[in-house]
Amino acid sequence: MNPICKIVRLEQGVDGALGAMVLYGHYFCSILMPDDNDPKRFQIPAGKYQCKRFHGTKWKDTFEIIVPGHTALLFHSGNTEDASLGCILLGMYPDKLRGQRAILNSGFTFRNFMNLMNNVQEFDLEIVDLY
Repeated sequence: MNPICKIVRLEQGVDGALGAMVLYGHYFCSILMPDDNDPKRFQIPAGKYQCKRFHGTKWKDTFEIIVPGHTALLFHSGNTEDASLGCILLGMYPDKLRGQRAILNSGFTFRNFMNLMNNVQEFDLEIVDLY
């Protein structure tokens, strides 16, 4: 059975949308992604998606969120909205970094996510908004 992953967006502002990842029915980490008012970045709409393992040049092993009309929407590490053009950033906890909304311990959290998903090739994702 494919693991079920849920992204719950809790709030958004000019520095991105902040939320939580629930994996296998349990809280796993904080997430940060672009807000829906950013003309340079894409926010994945609320809905249900398929995620498939992805191997690229910058992100050698991760998962791509399959969104019609878009490519390379990935899970990866990064601290602020500037690190994403539409991808979902994973981090241990939210905070501020150089005055911007941020998630911290992102590299560690992303590695833990990939270790947990080591034998997974694809999974179902649901994104919901609570704001």
